[in-house]
Amino acid sequence: MFRQALAPDSGMLFVFDSASVQQFWMKNTWIPLDIAFIESSGVITDILQMATLDTVTPYRSSRPVLYALETNQGWFVARGIRPGDTLLGIPGQGD
Repeated sequence: MFRQALAPDSGMLFVFDSASVQQFWMKNTWIPLDIAFIESSGVITDILQMATLDTVTPYRSSRPVLYALETNQGWFVARGIRPGDTLLGIPGQGD
């Protein structure tokens, strides 16, 4: 919240205590972001575009997830990353 910019190829990773359906909103967020919701196995369940200063729309995962990664809007598309893709090197993978 309250960010005016996010450096290219930077992001904010959220790690939750346990897998559950997660929900974000954009109160006091001045930059457009994308959010990827990620299962404990590293599979991306959803990638959503979030609008600046949106306090109405709940940006929610479609399934229980352990992680969420916020990036500048368009970051995932520019790299060809889509729901169903798997991230490697996720803590806890293979446990």
